[in-house]
Amino acid sequence: MDIKEKIQDIVEKIKKDDDFKEQFQKDPIKAVEKVAGVDLPDGAVEKVVSGVKAKLTGDNVSGAVDRLKNLFS
Repeated sequence: MDIKEKIQDIVEKIKKDDDFKEQFQKDPIKAVEKVAGVDLPDGAVEKVVSGVKAKLTGDNVSGAVDRLKNLFS
């Protein structure tokens, strides 16, 4: 399993699917396993969950920075 690819898949699903986003917020491990379609070892799931959270946070920060740049342009 390519963890980076799974992280990107999950991030895209969160952005498009509000129900999945809510599920990820409530129980990220079960949400990741649902998307992966298999029961993954805890260590792998935790890496994916951490990666998704970091990617979502990074995207939000990046978007905020872009909006600030536009504000001062």
